[in-house]
Amino acid sequence: MQEQEERLQFDRFGHEDAWELGNRLVAMARERGHAVTVDIRLGDQQVFHCALAGTSPDNDDWIERKIRVVRRFGHSSYSVGQGYRDRGTTFEEAQPHLDPALYAAHGGCFPIILKGTGPVGTVTVSGLPQLDDHRLVVEALGLFLEDKA
Repeated sequence: MQEQEERLQFDRFGHEDAWELGNRLVAMARERGHAVTVDIRLGDQQVFHCALAGTSPDNDDWIERKIRVVRRFGHSSYSVGQGYRDRGTTFEEAQPHLDPALYAAHGGCFPIILKGTGPVGTVTVSGLPQLDDHRLVVEALGLFLEDKA
């Protein structure tokens, strides 16, 4: 997953990019019949949000919890959670001081990383099993970056 974060970096990323990436994610989800919520943030500003039919306010809660993990640890929410699972523990056991009602190291949130700068935002999907949420975001980022190359 470190390879993904090294590969999926931007020269620049602004509001128009968020709109394009968000729409790509929504189109991919619709084509596949996925009921997901898509959220993109630049810093603290929510610049794209779409909740497809079949989602609920719970998806928004999951998004907020995943975003907090990415902001705190600087890596994808799936990578953070998997790192603890690989060590034979869980995020919740290893970070008992972080309220699980506020932090979720479950897949679906990926940092928007600028080359030479670092994380400047997040792109998040909620609604599928965590690995599928993660894979959808990674796939969309890869396609988006290919189109921009």
